[in-house]
Amino acid sequence: QVQLVESGGGSVQPGGSLRLSCAGSGTRFNLDYYVINWFRQAPGKEREGVGCVSSYDGSTLYADSVKGRFTISRDKAKNTVYLQMTSLKPEDTAVYYCAAEARAMCEVEPTTEPDYWGQGTEVTVSS
Repeated sequence: QVQLVESGGGSVQPGGSLRLSCAGSGTRFNLDYYVINWFRQAPGKEREGVGCVSSYDGSTLYADSVKGRFTISRDKAKNTVYLQMTSLKPEDTAVYYCAAEARAMCEVEPTTEPDYWGQGTEVTVSS
């Protein structure tokens, strides 16, 4: 089994920054084999893909709404993926989830539902 735990959410003013973490564990979990997606869901809205990191080469992809402001990185030794968010806007307010799927290359909006999900961490951007 695979477990994912997000952390790092909180409240921040517009223009601020936050770093979310997604720590994976389990005997089968290895970032060499799992892509990690970040999603978010704002109240009353559908889930939105934010970005992802591929297992094959660590390459990243981002939604247009966050490109240039958000950065995904991974620390394979710690089995942890990070979502660095800068220049935050009120419209970034949402619950952020990470998800893992055993595949080589990631997609921002994957065509198949990821296998494993974290519990989510809330981000509020407000003045």
